[in-house]
Amino acid sequence: MNEYIDMKALLAGVDMFNVALWLSGVMVVLVLIGVRVAFATAFIGFLGLSLFFMQKQGFDRGLITAMKLVGQVPNSKSTTYVLSLIPTFILIGYLAYYAGLTKALFEAAKRWVGWLPGGLGVATVFATAGFAAVSGASVATSAVFARIAIPEMLKIGYDKRFAAGVVAAGGTLASLIPPSAILVIYAIIVEESVGKLLLAGFLPGAVSAVIYAALIIFMAKYRKNLGPPVTGFTWKQRFQSLPGVTPILFVVFIIIYSIYFGWATPTEAGALGAFVVLIMATMKGMKWRDLRGALMESAKLTVMIFTMIWGVLIYVRFLGFANLPKAFADWVSNLEQSPMLTLLLILGAYAILGMFMDAIGMMILTLPVTYPAVIALNGGIDVSAADSALGMSGAQVGIWFGIIVVKMAELALITPPIGLNCFVVAGVAQDGKMNISVQDVFRGASPFFVADVITVGVLIAFPGIVLWLPELIGR
Repeated sequence: MNEYIDMKALLAGVDMFNVALWLSGVMVVLVLIGVRVAFATAFIGFLGLSLFFMQKQGFDRGLITAMKLVGQVPNSKSTTYVLSLIPTFILIGYLAYYAGLTKALFEAAKRWVGWLPGGLGVATVFATAGFAAVSGASVATSAVFARIAIPEMLKIGYDKRFAAGVVAAGGTLASLIPPSAILVIYAIIVEESVGKLLLAGFLPGAVSAVIYAALIIFMAKYRKNLGPPVTGFTWKQRFQSLPGVTPILFVVFIIIYSIYFGWATPTEAGALGAFVVLIMATMKGMKWRDLRGALMESAKLTVMIFTMIWGVLIYVRFLGFANLPKAFADWVSNLEQSPMLTLLLILGAYAILGMFMDAIGMMILTLPVTYPAVIALNGGIDVSAADSALGMSGAQVGIWFGIIVVKMAELALITPPIGLNCFVVAGVAQDGKMNISVQDVFRGASPFFVADVITVGVLIAFPGIVLWLPELIGR
């Protein structure tokens, strides 16, 4: 092949920056036509690396170099210690479900807030927020509460679209409230502190849950057919429901307390949490088939996430050689418009991109470009808060932007046509003979897009909500 095509001469003078732009466009097209993010990014990354090294070394040597690099990247990155945090957090959530802890959580929330307009919807949001504190996966949270909450809401006359939308939107809270797999992925890509990011997600997650609840109450109050309240619970019955919630609170306490005082790394805290939940599940009589189910579901989700990380890391390596992230960061930092307007445009692009990509794929695909741009927009990584464009130091911006990005990624879970949570809820509902279509779920979840936009606005206007806990612990 080399004697017929002199790739080094053919590619001489070709600007690899332009090649990276074109190949990135091809990759987006591949994703839009249904190619999995992991395979599309790996293919484009390999093709780009091959062209880059062929330009330097010729066809044979360039292809071999690219193949070696593509083989080394997944191996070197997948052996990173912090990645072991992902399967432990996912396992906690599935074990909690199979142990029956989620039913107790929903029952307690129903007894305490069910009397409000749309009370079961509010209870679902607070229950998903509580479950999110022991589960690292939004999809798992949505699937669990689709089985538990939707039948309860339909039984007392809730609108089926509204009920399904509440569950789909409530499931997104697992992306923000630690332990969160997607926050760990962000930390790995941008090389931020995993512990600080996990702690930073708590207050924004709580704010998001409260805004969801307020939206549900408002909608149910002015549209009586959406969700009637649930009454008749005595104070005694309410307090009797609290012991069922204590196992989840205990696990959350263990994870946060061990990280807070430095007794355990986030990975060790996740493993300890999984062990505690396993003991609780065993005490509650969990059978072998349930344990096997939890392990299999955790393995499937972990493999999916790891495969996406491998593919995207190959693509990111090519972008680094082509100098695309730095060029984009320089371009953003030189814009004449205000930094806040530029930031809003970046977030708007995330909202649009989220309509066509899943949350994790969108985030790990864009961060290598957007993160350096936001840091440059703020004035640089070493800038002080007093001198920065966004009023934060470089280290603070890294944490704050991570929470904002994850919140934007949550939109991708409930926006058509890709919204994964909506497909999961519809799938569970159809298996349970609830007569709820994917279109019904998307329509029911659409008002929560407004709630998420309000939450993002609050976090931008008051960054202290994000930064207070990490800074408190860093003192």
